[in-house]
Amino acid sequence: MANVTLTGLLKKAATEFPNRTALSASGKFDFTHSQLQELVDHAASLLVASGIKPGDVVALTFPNTVEFVIMFLAVIRCRATAAPLNAAYTAEEFEFYLSDSESRLLLVPTEGIQAAQVAASNLNIPTVSAALHGGESKISLSSNPESSPDSVRQLVNDPEDVSLFLHTSGTTSRPKGVPLTQLNLATSVLNIKTVYKLTESDSTVIVLPLFHVHGLLAGLLSSLVSGAAVTLPAAGRFSASTFWSDMINYNATWYTAVPTIHQIVLDRHTSKPEPVYPKLRFIRSCSASLAPSILARLEEAFGAPVLEAYAMTEAAHLMASNPLPEEGPHKAGSVGKPVGQEMGILNEQGEVQPPNANGEVCIRGLNVTKGYKNNPEANKSAFQFGWFHTGDLGFFDSDGYLHLVGRIKELINRGGEKISPIEVDAVLLAHPDAAEAVAFGVPDEKYGEEINCAVIPREGSTLNDAELLQHCKKNLASFKVPKKVFITDFLPKTATGKIQRRIVAEHFLSQMSAAKVPKFGA
Repeated sequence: MANVTLTGLLKKAATEFPNRTALSASGKFDFTHSQLQELVDHAASLLVASGIKPGDVVALTFPNTVEFVIMFLAVIRCRATAAPLNAAYTAEEFEFYLSDSESRLLLVPTEGIQAAQVAASNLNIPTVSAALHGGESKISLSSNPESSPDSVRQLVNDPEDVSLFLHTSGTTSRPKGVPLTQLNLATSVLNIKTVYKLTESDSTVIVLPLFHVHGLLAGLLSSLVSGAAVTLPAAGRFSASTFWSDMINYNATWYTAVPTIHQIVLDRHTSKPEPVYPKLRFIRSCSASLAPSILARLEEAFGAPVLEAYAMTEAAHLMASNPLPEEGPHKAGSVGKPVGQEMGILNEQGEVQPPNANGEVCIRGLNVTKGYKNNPEANKSAFQFGWFHTGDLGFFDSDGYLHLVGRIKELINRGGEKISPIEVDAVLLAHPDAAEAVAFGVPDEKYGEEINCAVIPREGSTLNDAELLQHCKKNLASFKVPKKVFITDFLPKTATGKIQRRIVAEHFLSQMSAAKVPKFGA
């Protein structure tokens, strides 16, 4: 296992399933596994001809397009490091990420990404565009280098090659750079393939951005390694109006998404149901806590088991998951059992805790990064006692299922009572007229901290704060009931749809003395 590489697994899939569909862009391209491998090798030879050497970092900023997939795989094929970036960043943000990753080249689509190119120019980083103009053509680079296939054939990927450089989402602190090796990535995709029993008969539609570890590892790479098929939406991003037609047209058997997208899909089902839905093996949810009420509605609406999972960038995504129905029960409110690595609940002394005892969730395994780049303070706190410390509080029940209580930094300390905002979120979302909700702590003279929450009502509802508070009083212990409810029409999220609890708290805290809470961005 320690000698496995992601590129080796992809080549193996191309050899075993050469004629099966690997990658489709709705209405544009369809490539088999062997065709995709040829495109990747050719693109890798162009990068080598452009002067990219093993260990160089290449930044990529694209929508979810075939060009991104080919160039990402080409970068790691030539033993360089791929650093995917969100095209929505500002020039200032691009400068930080390009500088922090020490990128040597920026790859963009032919139409360009202005903010990224401005940042690259300020840092004297060359920019090259990549394009694929026809179904049978090879990718071309604007720098027009002369490729040599032999230059790639001579390159042998090593398990210790750093192939992916991502940053943490920064929801509780400044983003930290996470280097992931070929071995980290290979281990993770094999874990994903195993727990969900992915085979060449499976197919999925990508709904998450590929610059994030969830969409990249769980949606794209695990499918390609399994010989399965992946479809990219024609617009390069998720669209509720075309999602189910793509799922049906490409015979999808599953999909993975964050809770926000699941809620959008459910709302679409309620307002404009499809005449028919595909028969799915399972639906997967990850990257944020899924309220049990939303999980139940998904299963009822689409007739498929919903498997909640737990993942982090530092673990190359997957850490725990609820099993497929034939492998065991799904537990609502649980993120499942550990997958492919060792996991323990540790106290502050580094001692592993028994079942049902709270502590910090810690992991170790071949999928876990060896440390943050150029961040000794973060490494000192996150890597202790031979474990990676996730910063999440949780416990294992007597059946070995992991239950998350919340981020340690986000727990609300009300008069000595530690309250999980995730628990309050779930109760708020169980109200039939609540579309989105987030609970957070605010300073309080009497208790130290008090609970507040912000809620987006469902369209057309007349939900008010008094009604929500009454609902909470019926379903929560009195000390967990929010003191104040803010009704709003927007909640800030990360690029993958995770609500930024810290920013929500800061915004409403600053507006406490106002008679009327303004909208975000007002």
